[in-house]
Amino acid sequence: MDIFAMILTVAGLVLFETISSIDNAIINAEVLSTMKEKARRWFLLWGMIFAVFVIRGILPLLIVWFTTPTLGFFGAFTATFSNDPSVHEAIESSAPILLIGGGTFLVFLFFHWLFLEPKNYGLRGERFFHSQGVWFYAVVSILLAVIVWYALQESPMLAFGAVVGSTAFFITHGFKQNAEQQEQKLMQGDLSDISKILYLEVIDMTFSIDGVLGAFAFTLSVPLILIGNGVGAFIVREFTIRNIERIKKYTYLKNGAMYSILFLGSIMLLDSFGFHIPQWLSPVVTFLVIGYFFNKSRRVLSQQNALTAH
Repeated sequence: MDIFAMILTVAGLVLFETISSIDNAIINAEVLSTMKEKARRWFLLWGMIFAVFVIRGILPLLIVWFTTPTLGFFGAFTATFSNDPSVHEAIESSAPILLIGGGTFLVFLFFHWLFLEPKNYGLRGERFFHSQGVWFYAVVSILLAVIVWYALQESPMLAFGAVVGSTAFFITHGFKQNAEQQEQKLMQGDLSDISKILYLEVIDMTFSIDGVLGAFAFTLSVPLILIGNGVGAFIVREFTIRNIERIKKYTYLKNGAMYSILFLGSIMLLDSFGFHIPQWLSPVVTFLVIGYFFNKSRRVLSQQNALTAH
């Protein structure tokens, strides 16, 4: 990978991690507003270290290690920069399993948002799909059956990877639903700051899975994922502290994140079946999709400000 490709990949990772973590930043800001100053500083310092080096650093490393155990733990970290042909062969042979699992997870995540989650309608058709929420489980079930059917033509392990991806989605979805319920209790209840910090760390871990799996659509290089997602996590923390109310005004950023997730998930699925995907496609698509919805949000905000001024 040349230096331009590395820069483009890291930039795409930073943008994707930042936009996909906005919901996490909003929850953090709301819970932090109920905590004492000392506890807030502690979370923003040590929580940042935990988020970057433990969750966004260790998690992708573990994923690569589990899918390619022959590399060893340290080898999974350095594999991308190795000149050993056997290392590259091991990565290429196991990559489809990782990609199909991550792709299935991300596509399921998009359809859950499209059918079931409350949203600002940014494109024509979103309102219709949202009104047909009962069809979400039918759509993802049929989709999983189709993916597994074609994966079985390649190998049983590829099909198993798709099933693992769907399983991971429903597990993390359950945690997220519980987090939304617990947030209301935290805002209304009288829990200690320590309990709130532990809650925020668990939430951060749950929300980070989307970004970590999406990162593999950009690259299989753990160091690049660590850099891109780490910088993105730092930006999200800055939003949490200083700009969260301003970010909330950009009403379609969530839409941009979810359509990026759809494209990245689709790219991962196609890649897992052997379709050639250019290295630059994932970051370029991410910039274009998020740029479109950012501009759409900015126009709406300008119109609202103009009406307010009059």
